[in-house]
Amino acid sequence: MKKHTGLMLVLTIALAVLVSACGSKANSSASGKDAKVKIGILQLMDQSALDQARKGFIAELKKEGYTQGKNLTIDYVNAQNDQANLKSMSEKLAKDKNTVNVAIATPAAQALLQADKDTPQLFTAITDPVSAGLTTSMKKPSGNVTGTSDMVPVAGQIELLHKLFPKAKKIGLLYNAAEPNSVYSIKLAQAALKKLGLSADAKTVATTADVQQTMTALASQVDAIYMPADNVLTAAMATVGKVSADKKVPVIPATGPMVKLGGVATNGFSYTDLGAQTAKMAVKIIKGKKPQDLPVEMPQNVGLVVNDKMAKVFNIDPQKIVGTK
Repeated sequence: MKKHTGLMLVLTIALAVLVSACGSKANSSASGKDAKVKIGILQLMDQSALDQARKGFIAELKKEGYTQGKNLTIDYVNAQNDQANLKSMSEKLAKDKNTVNVAIATPAAQALLQADKDTPQLFTAITDPVSAGLTTSMKKPSGNVTGTSDMVPVAGQIELLHKLFPKAKKIGLLYNAAEPNSVYSIKLAQAALKKLGLSADAKTVATTADVQQTMTALASQVDAIYMPADNVLTAAMATVGKVSADKKVPVIPATGPMVKLGGVATNGFSYTDLGAQTAKMAVKIIKGKKPQDLPVEMPQNVGLVVNDKMAKVFNIDPQKIVGTK
């Protein structure tokens, strides 16, 4: 009887070990690329830079082994620059219990953080996340949020403007005062212009409908124009470029996409690459890292971006711009 009891005990222990091993294997698989991952994306509006960031993000996830329809579900919503949409869509993403939520542009990140403190959050295409109230530190993010900034040295862009157009003494500054990113960048631009002994004339726009009239008025008063990484202006950059060419007043914008749509040149980067950077951070969170463990990242591979067509409008050899540092 004791012999049979001992045998039963051995079999019970063996079965428990087997079940435990199977469970460990299942858990290991769940944390790998075979696991089902849900990522929410809240984008402020349709706009070239923001679109590129989103596409770069999704493309990089695929490179990392996460493919939509297989082991990845993308929960994508676009607020179309509407505050009511931002609120309702943020609340939706909060309820969806995603693995991580991603906000593209400052208002989207602010709305998402307001609605959801629990889901790990990443942001991208944001110039100054500290001033925007998203974190108290770039190196050691507070709360449950981190991401990538699109900040490039504004002073360097002002210096580029001065080198390309040395006769320009009065510089126009056009921006949307409702965007914290833009307000912050304009302050930096004003300081850089003052250091160079140049004067500034600032005007604001609230919507894309304001851009043509305001841009035309500003172009009649200044020698050149600088624009920050502004969502409203990026969306209306084709209009900006047309007025710039008609009035023969050059525009140095803050981002590469803005240059391509109507600026002359800038020190910029690829928003597709910025989205890819953000995706690599997302993968780290999927694998167990906390947002607080990941410092906010700055753009990589910043370089000169030139619009050859607009350069020729202002009688500048594009090759000479390429040689400018």
